[in-house]
Parts: sequence; structure tokens; C-alpha cells
Amino acid sequence: MRFNVSGKALQTQLQAVSKVISSKNAMSILDNFLFRIEGETLHIIGSDQENVMEATVEIMDVEGEGEIAVLAKRLLEIVKEISNQPLKFYINETTKEIDITFQNGHFNFTGIDAAEYPRRKPQEEDQVTMRLPGSIVVDGIEGTLFAASTDMIRPIMTGIYWDIEPAKITFVSSDTHKLVRYEINSVAPGLTDNFILPAKPAGILKNLINKEEGEVEIIKDDKSATFNFGTYSLSTRLIKGKYPDYKRVLPQGSPFQLVVNRESLLNAVRRVALFASKASQLVKFNISMTQILMGAQDLDYATSAEERVECDYKGNDMTIGFNSEYMLEVLANIKGDDVKIELSDPARPGLFSPLEQQEGEDVVMLQMPMQVIE
Repeated sequence: MRFNVSGKALQTQLQAVSKVISSKNAMSILDNFLFRIEGETLHIIGSDQENVMEATVEIMDVEGEGEIAVLAKRLLEIVKEISNQPLKFYINETTKEIDITFQNGHFNFTGIDAAEYPRRKPQEEDQVTMRLPGSIVVDGIEGTLFAASTDMIRPIMTGIYWDIEPAKITFVSSDTHKLVRYEINSVAPGLTDNFILPAKPAGILKNLINKEEGEVEIIKDDKSATFNFGTYSLSTRLIKGKYPDYKRVLPQGSPFQLVVNRESLLNAVRRVALFASKASQLVKFNISMTQILMGAQDLDYATSAEERVECDYKGNDMTIGFNSEYMLEVLANIKGDDVKIELSDPARPGLFSPLEQQEGEDVVMLQMPMQVIE
């Protein structure tokens, strides 16, 4: 088999597919890319058994069709050094020898028989298909991925829950300390469904989907989902299980409301947290009508800090504790200049949301409080 290809185009697609390949694979064959030549298209496939990523690139002067597996790390290193020029591939189908010719030289190494490479399982017949703007998929993932749990004791909490209704789609994630509900009503999927997308493929989609161009086709059955966009296709095994009822977790009718500049609060929390206990990350918030007095201390090192931030608060004066690390994540992922915090009492969660929601969105983030010992 022979073909010519742009070095830059090949490098771009190899780097995209490499995101799905694990650093430690149970099967050594998964350390490789699978190359499939069909007509004037090169299909580049990577897998970690749970996820399969495929990218295509246009090739020229093609002779022959077929498949071969190529060690991913080696090929990425090679193409990185010669990506600014056209490349000529020659693949000996008998010996699996691969020769890559470039302007002033060539590389020669051996590939692996493609028959060993595991194949993508076909999806079940009871599948559903929907199309969403790329911007919707990216915004939903970006707005919730940070709150997904990393604790594998409860696998269902390690992904993003997609709650799909005919006239809207809601993305939800939680690690039990914080919860994010990102509702988008500017799109109408036209069906009712739900699934839990694992964090790894969610991160890949977030980085590869172009928000400005085209749609994402999602084909889903009970066990897996395939996302087709641009020159890419990502198939992933979904997380099994029933996601907790997030609607019941979100408190209704919190009586007290605090409005504060998001950037001011974010920076103040970051500074005060430097003196918080490393074990608890507790920051105490003394809230009154016009200001928040934040305080933190680390008794092990006899250090403490305080800082005031102006606010507009309607409610009873309150002292409440929050984990500073979680609060920084929440504030960093809220859009807009001002944040609204709804409270009821020091033992109940706080609800964080933009004071002015983006058009077509309704975002709310919950953070559990911490016990404050006076």
C-alpha cells in the first residue's frame, strides 16, 4: 500500500486520536493506532476498550487498500519532527514494514498485523439519533465536568448526566459536595431520553468540537453512544445505573439572597484560603447587609486571615462555612459579573447562580456547607 499525505494534517488527526489512548493498557495492541486505507481516505483509530476514537484525513496518490497497526508514541514523535512537509508512506502488506519518506530522508520501522486490533461493537437496534449544535454540547460539558466525582466507589457520579426532554436538555454533575444543573432551553431535541457520559470522553469532546461550526450527531442505545462531528467519530460505553434525582436535591424557596461581584469574591476567597487548614479548607463567612467578612485559620501553624467584600444581602445575619476549594471551582465556572447566592440557614446548602442568566440558559450550582465551630 502507498499514499501521500500532508504532514500537518496527519499530525492534527493523530494528536486528536491519541487523546483516547491510555498510558497503561491491558492489551498491548491498544498502544497502537489502527490505520485503515479506503479509497482516498485514511481512517485513524484509537481505543482504550471503553472508548473508540476515529479521525479521517485525505490522502493522495493511493495504491491499494487495507489495514495496519502502528505504535502511537513512535508515530507521534516521528510526525512531530516532519509535520511541515508532505509525507510518502509505503506499507509492505507481507512484512508489515513501514517506510515514511520526507524531503531529505526517510524513516523505516515495522507495524503490527491489524487482525489483532479489537473492533468497535455495533450499536443495538433500539437506538435513537439526535443532532445538537456543537456549541450546546461544548457549553453543557464545560459547565458541568468540573463538578463530576473522581471517586470510583460510586461510578454513576463520575460522569455527566444528560436529561433530555423534547424542548430542552439539562446537563448535571455532582461529587456530593457540589452539584451543577446546566439547563439549555434554546434547543429542542424532540425526544425524551437520558444517559450518563463518562468524564474521559466528555473531556475529549470538549476539546475537539468546534463551537462555531456545524452540528454533532449523537447515536445512542442502552449501552453506548457515538458522537459524530467534523472529521471525527467518538464512541463510548455509557455509565450504567440510575442517576440520583437532582431536582429533589436542589432546595426550593431559599429565603435569603446575597448579590456580590463574582471576581471580587473569587479573589478574596483565593487569598483567605491560603491560611485555611489544609485538611478541611474551611473558610468562614460572616454575612451582614452590606458586607461579607471572610476568615480562615490553621491551628497547626498558628496562622489566620480575614478579608471583607462588599455585597447586597437581604436576610438575617448569618455565619456559614464553605470549603474554599469547592467554592473557587463554583465561582470560576459561573458566567457574568455578579453572582447570586441563595441561603436559608448555616446547615443547608447554598445555591450559586449568575445574577443575569445567559439567553437560553438556566444555571444553578449547589455547594454543601461545613460546620463552623465558634
